[in-house]
Order: sequence, then C-alpha cells, then structure tokens
Amino acid sequence: MNAPATLAQLLPQTIEFQLDGRKVEAIEGETILKAAQRHGVDIPHLCYKDGLRPDGNCRACVVEVKGERTLAPSCCRAVTSGMEVQATSERAMKSQKMVVEMLLSDMPDAGYKWNDAGVADAARTHLDPTPPGQHGELSDWAGRLGIEVRPALKALRREQPAADISHPAMAVNLDACIQCNRCVRACREEQVNDVVGYALRGGESKIVFDLDDPMGDSTCVACGECVQACPTGALMPKSHIGSQRVDRKVDSVCPFCGVGCLITYNVKDEKIVSVEGRDGPANHSRLCVKGRFGFDYAHHAQRLTKPLIRKPGVPKHLDDAPRPGDWSEAFREATWEEALALTAGKLKGLRDTHGKKALAGFGSAKGSNEEAYLFQKLVRTGFGSNNVDHCTRLCHASSVAALLEGVGSGAVSNQVNDVEHAELIFIIGSNPTANHPVAATWMKNAAKRGAKIVLADPRRTDISKHAWRTLQFKADADVAMLNALIHAVIDEGLVDEAFIRERASNYEALRENVKGYSPEAMAPICGVPAETLREVARAFATAKGAMVLWGMGISQHVHGTDNARCLIALVTVTGQIGKPGSGLHPLRGQNNVQGASDAGLIPMMFPNYQRVDNAGAHAWFENFWGVPLDEKPGYTVVEIMHKALAPDDDPHKIRGMYIMGENPAMSDPDLNHARHALASLEHLVVQDIFMTETAWLADVVLPASAWPEKTGTVSNTDRMVQLGKRALDPPGDAKPDLWIIQELARRMGLAWTYEGEECGVAAVYEEMRQAMHAAISGITWDRLERESSVTYPCLSADDPGQPTVFIENFPTADGRVKLVPADIIPADERPDAAYPFVLITGRQLEHWHTGSMTRRATVLDALEPIATASMNQSDLQAMGLEPGDVVTIQSRRGEVAIHVRRDDGTPNGAVFVPFAYYEAAANLMTNAALDPFGKIPEFKYCAVRIVRGGAPTAEVGYGTRCSTTGDNAPQTWTALT
Repeated sequence: MNAPATLAQLLPQTIEFQLDGRKVEAIEGETILKAAQRHGVDIPHLCYKDGLRPDGNCRACVVEVKGERTLAPSCCRAVTSGMEVQATSERAMKSQKMVVEMLLSDMPDAGYKWNDAGVADAARTHLDPTPPGQHGELSDWAGRLGIEVRPALKALRREQPAADISHPAMAVNLDACIQCNRCVRACREEQVNDVVGYALRGGESKIVFDLDDPMGDSTCVACGECVQACPTGALMPKSHIGSQRVDRKVDSVCPFCGVGCLITYNVKDEKIVSVEGRDGPANHSRLCVKGRFGFDYAHHAQRLTKPLIRKPGVPKHLDDAPRPGDWSEAFREATWEEALALTAGKLKGLRDTHGKKALAGFGSAKGSNEEAYLFQKLVRTGFGSNNVDHCTRLCHASSVAALLEGVGSGAVSNQVNDVEHAELIFIIGSNPTANHPVAATWMKNAAKRGAKIVLADPRRTDISKHAWRTLQFKADADVAMLNALIHAVIDEGLVDEAFIRERASNYEALRENVKGYSPEAMAPICGVPAETLREVARAFATAKGAMVLWGMGISQHVHGTDNARCLIALVTVTGQIGKPGSGLHPLRGQNNVQGASDAGLIPMMFPNYQRVDNAGAHAWFENFWGVPLDEKPGYTVVEIMHKALAPDDDPHKIRGMYIMGENPAMSDPDLNHARHALASLEHLVVQDIFMTETAWLADVVLPASAWPEKTGTVSNTDRMVQLGKRALDPPGDAKPDLWIIQELARRMGLAWTYEGEECGVAAVYEEMRQAMHAAISGITWDRLERESSVTYPCLSADDPGQPTVFIENFPTADGRVKLVPADIIPADERPDAAYPFVLITGRQLEHWHTGSMTRRATVLDALEPIATASMNQSDLQAMGLEPGDVVTIQSRRGEVAIHVRRDDGTPNGAVFVPFAYYEAAANLMTNAALDPFGKIPEFKYCAVRIVRGGAPTAEVGYGTRCSTTGDNAPQTWTALT
C-alpha cells in the first residue's frame, strides 16, 4: 500500500528562474506571464484572460528566452527550472510594441453615429472621433507602451463589415475585432454554449455566430460572456454605446437565482449602465442573461415612490387586472407617518381583538438575511405567533423536511462546482441551463472533462445535449424510478457495506421495502427500460464520486418529501456522501431562499432550524429576545390562505397580513382561491418596489428598496454568506426595507434599537450571528467586508468554512444518516377523459419568479415578451396546431389562453407553462394539494385539457409591448419552434 503523501508533497512546488536578470521563483506549471505578474513585471497581453485557456495567438506577450532563436509567447509557455527570461529587453519590447501598433492601426478611428433607436449609421463622421481608450485593453496597452500608429499602417486598413445591432443586449462591431478568439473560448469552453465561432481563412477570417447569422438571430443565450471577454469593444453592451464613462463601480451579489454570482455594478449618472461578473467562489466572473442584462428594472418608471392607502369604498375585485402604471383610481398617496400609523394601528387592533393567531406575515427570499431575520422576529415578538413563512414553502420545503429528517441539516452537502471532482453527475427534476445557468456551466465543463451526466426528468431539457444517459421518466413516477435504482444497487451487490455499517441507520427497513421495486417491475411504471436503470445504478455506485443535484421537479409534489428521501437513500447505500465530488445538492431557486430559511423565516423553526416546539430552543429565544413566544408551529403559506377564508367563528382565522417582497397573488397554487383569500383580509399591508398583483389587493402599500439600493448579506445555494453593497439610493420617498420593518416594530410596541449606517444592518447581522451561532459564528461583519463571501459552517475567525460536510458524521441525534423507506403515492389529481393532459410548470431562462422584476428589465422583456405553452410536435400535429397558434388550457380550477411553441423535449400528453406571466398565469390552474410533511403544493402535476383557440389576455403594463397584436406579435414564429 502506498504511503500517504506528506504535507510538503501536497503543497505547490516552486522552481527558480531568472526574470530580467534577477532570480525569482515560479510555481511549478505556472506560465511566464503569470509568474512575471506576481513579481511586478507586466507583460502586454490581449488574447490572454484569466479563466480562459491560454491561446498564444496575438503575440503581444512575447519574451526572449535564452538559447532560443524565436520569441516565446509568455501566456502559454510554462516556466522551467533555470530558464532565463528577458521580458523587457529591447528585442522583446520592440516586438510587443509592433504587435500592439499593428492591431491598433486596424481599429476604427471614428465612432459610429447612433440614432435615437440605437441603430448604427453606416456613414463615418469626423465630428465624432473615437474617444481616448475607446478600444479597451488594446488602447490601455498602447498608452502604457507610448504607441502612436504610423499613418502608413493606417493606410493599409482592410475593409470591415458593418456593425450588427440585431441583438437586444449587445452590439457587434467587427471593425474593432483583433481576432484574439477570447470570445470563442468564453462561449465554447467556459459557458459551453457553442454559438461564437471563427470562420474562413486569411484576410477573410472573422468571428461568426452559428452559421454566420446575425447575433440576434443566432442561438445565443445572451450570457454576455463574450462581451466580458472582448478586449477591444468589438463586442459590447448596447448600454455602453457612445460614452463609456462610469462614475463608480460597486460590488454586490446578483439579485436573481440561488447560485449567488458576485457582480460589479457600473454606475453612471445615478443609473446602473452595465454589470460585470466578479471573481466570486460561485461564479468565477461568469454570469447569465439575467445577471448581466436584467438590472434596469430598478429604474423602471413604475417604481413605487410614495406610501399608498386604498381609497374609501374602492372594492377589491378578483377579476380586476392590476394597473401598475395607473394606481390612482384605487389608491391615494400618503405620508410615511400616516401609512405606518394606519398599518400598525390596524394590525394591533386585530391582534388585540381577535387574538395573536389573527395575524400572519410573508417575508421575502429576494431580500437580505438581515431583513428576513428582523421580519420573522417582528411576527414572533410583535404579532405574537409563528404564522410567518416565505417562498421556500413553494419550492424546497419538502427537500428540507427530508434532509432535516435524514441527515440533520437542510443545507447542501457539497457545493455546485464540486462537480469538478465527480465522475457521475445525477441531475433530477431540474433544468439548470434555464434556472441556474452559471451552475450549469460547471456541469458542462465537467462533462467536457469526461464526467458522466445523467439527466432524469419528464422533460428532455438542454442539459441532455451533454448527458451520458437521459432517463425521461413518466411524470409523477419519481419514487418508482429511484426505488428501482436503489434495488439494482442492492441486488447487484454494489452496496457500500462499510458506510452502511458505520454511518447509517434503518437500512434493513429500506432493503426490505425496495424488494418489490426491481427495475424490471418499475420499467412499465416509470417508462425507463430496466437495463438502462441498472446501467445507471452501476455507474452511480462504482463512480469515484457521484453527486446528486435536484430542483423543484423533485420537491413540488404531494410525494416531494418521499422523492428526496429516495435520493438520500441512493447516496447512502452507495457511500456517495461526505467526500469531494459526491453528496446531495437541492439547487435553490431565489437569491436568498437558503438564507431566509436559515434566518428563521419559516413557521415551525427559529433561526438555524431550531424547532419552535423544542423546549430548550423556545426558552433560549424567549431569553434572547426578552419576550414570551408562541410555543406552537404557525401556519404555512397555503394554510394561511385557507385560514383567511375560514368562518368568523374560527378562533384561528387570519384577519390581517403583512407581506414583504412576495407575490402570492401570482406564486400560490389555485390563484382564484389565493386571490379570494387576500382580498378577504380585513387589513393587508404590502411592502414592495412595484404595484404587484398582490399589492393591487392591499389596503396599504409601502414603497421599498430594490436590491441595488441596499446593503446586506444573502446566502446562496452553496452555503456561502455573501455581502452586497448599496449602489443607488431608493427613488422618491421609497425607503430601505430594514428601515420599514424597524419603524413598524416600534409602532407595534417593540423597543428595538439597531444603530449604525444603512439602518443598522451590521448590528442586525451581529444579532442574527448570535442566534445562528452554531453555523456562522466565525463570519463577522468585518470579515465579510474584507472577503465578500464566506462558506458556512464557519465556527472561528480563522476557519475558512467547510465546502464539504458530513465527512465524519451527520448532525443527527446518533451521528448517522436515517434512511426512510418510501412507497408510491400517486399525484392528487390524475389525467382522465375530461382532462387528458398533464400540466408542468416552471421557470424559463429570461424570466424569474412572478416576473415583477424581469418583465420590467428591457433586454429580458425583449427576449421573451409573451407567454407560451410548450408541447411536442406529435401532440401539436394531433390537434392540428402550428407553433404560434392560440390554445386555451383548462383545469378544474381555472384556465388561460396562450400561444403554443414547439418543444420536442416535452413528453407526449404534457404541456409546460412558465409562471411569470400575469396574462397567462399558470397558477390559475395548479393544484393546492399539499405534501403532508413539507406542506408544499403540487405545482408540478395536475390534469388539464387543451382546446384550440381563445383570446389571450392583454399585458398588464409590465413591458414595452402588448402581447397579442401589432408591434407585440412576433415577426416570425421561428422562436417558438
């Protein structure tokens, strides 16, 4: 047996070489360019960029190496021991300058004129000279090297193509292209989207999109990675056309999905004009279309800027579409003092008259940890009950229930980019390229390196292009398929016996339960061939590392908790947890679902998942907050809606609600029921940045701050606590959410004092850190200001955080994972002759949550302006439909008229509808039946029928176009196929 490696052997080895006549050290395998940079020698470079594979094709970085006839490209030449390098010799610098001058000589010496529509004018003008530094890094290097282009070189400029401004977000000006290929590597190797290419040869060579299509007509997904990689501005955001001045840069965190990409806002004239990816641990500078181009919602004309109070006698009609641009017919403006006094007075009156159970609160997963912490504290200590919840109840509540039960923690065991160490990546119930695009890049990168991706989903989504095997199982057959995999592992003797013996409990019950779930027996039920199930089970069990990542396709079922229990069992019986490249990762949906849950924004848990009915935890928080607390769990999101419609003699009837940054009038199942409940409340207070569908039903609307307007922390799907800083002030009289919560608390009789800048955010964080001591005690506010991102658990100031957990034991009572057998439980509502189709709901790449932010982002709205329902070609043909036709989808609860698009990844007998569109709200049709453990609704499965024709509802004024006629209709239906 080989001896274990010593610490010295594990540390990077250094080698000695000479750089410009002095002895220096390089790390073994390091390039000359990187070693020189570490020692203070900047070598010009243009085709090289950190994070991209070095290509060595621009030759701006050449250096002299003693004993070699030709100059060497330093970006892709590794240092060797004893090498003698001259980076600043006369010969090297002469060549470097020549290359930079030749490249600069081919640049346009005058900018394009742009008309009011942002369209390039083909004519040149001497009245619009190219500003200094116009050509990015190339201009910077020319300035540093003191280069002025000789007129003779300018005269040799080749004719270049006209600008391409066909894409809503990006302008292409190949006149400024130096063919460094950074855009190609960024698109093909980093993002693995394979859109940008390099075509032709010699003087005709050029960058192309797909088959030399205009960028706007290509398969580009608008991640903008090519723009970020381009060193000259040949590819640039349209928001930078003209002056590229930036007044300040502010570091923050992306406000969209749970990946938690670090970003930098570029601010000019108090507006965000562009966003850059920052080298954070979750994204390493990568972004997606939402993170890069979805920022201008914060400047939308429909921002709420003053408190609003419903006018006397104006009723709340459920069929009345919200008019966010014309709220004055239902509301009047008020001062903050009047609005806060009315809010607190009404809520206190309901509490004191009808009891503490009469009030409830919905907090937000789009805000900060500090806001979530204070919100749940306000409900528990001011309202007096645990009736507080947020959108985790609608996404991963069942996953968390199973994880807490099985492994003792609701968080992920391994971070997304740990797929780098996996041999098999099992993706189930998730569409990562649409919902978590940057996380998907790590999966695609792993596949290119040889890892096997297994996609298990009723829909064949884009990630299947990179999959080794795709298990397109029948919708609702999750447990059948997963139990078949577990059966195969046990049946073929692939169980990790040592792991079971030392680290698991209840294995015998699991083994007995899956005896009837052989792949052969389950194949007809789940629709996947038995041999394929066995093949995947073998590969999973025998892989050096196998990692499971799942989304809401697992959790949003009445058997969602059972689905997650099966995943826990699968990794346990194979020993694929507690080591790199393995484990369990439920991909979080919103930017702070993880953090809001950690902070206690759930009805049965105090912060850090301490049960409210646990006597020890209850006593600790009563002492910590200094007030008596309710000892019983509160109601969840859907239960609160039921209680709002309870009879008046029900002692637990919900009569008043405070909703911050959530939109249940769009996000809840069975929307007619949910909207009826909201409209029936005696007092509803909504705190938001827009007049959302929920705010339209409110009695008081409080104008709040968008994410770029606040400082605070969020926790991503990888268990990273990350700091975002304020880049803008809220518009008008809008206030920070943290300020509003504290002002309401004072008026509810709570003596809160949080001193300091940004509404005392650091003081709130410090209190939250004490409440979550066992997880984040080592993550101080000062440390976050220095490091931006720290992974938890982190228990001391010098603890780097633990990216992989459960290495030695599980945080359960006995330190073992608890295996819980699961049996097939059918969906609450099955297709039948009257309703023969299955409705599947979800997100799409360009839009997020209920659309209140992304549909007000110019680029995102332009890319996906209308609601569509996806069906495969077979079903379309059977119904005599063409892409673009209108159909009406009906369930037993509601219906929508919607355009259809062709998607052959959608299975026969199913239709997929995104839930971001008010005018075709998918949740009018979904079923409110609950998982008994996680209390999550069954969004992912209900019975519908589809009929030809219908009249799509007009937009409610989110975007810049209407949805069915005129400028709003797509020019062609190509995009819908």
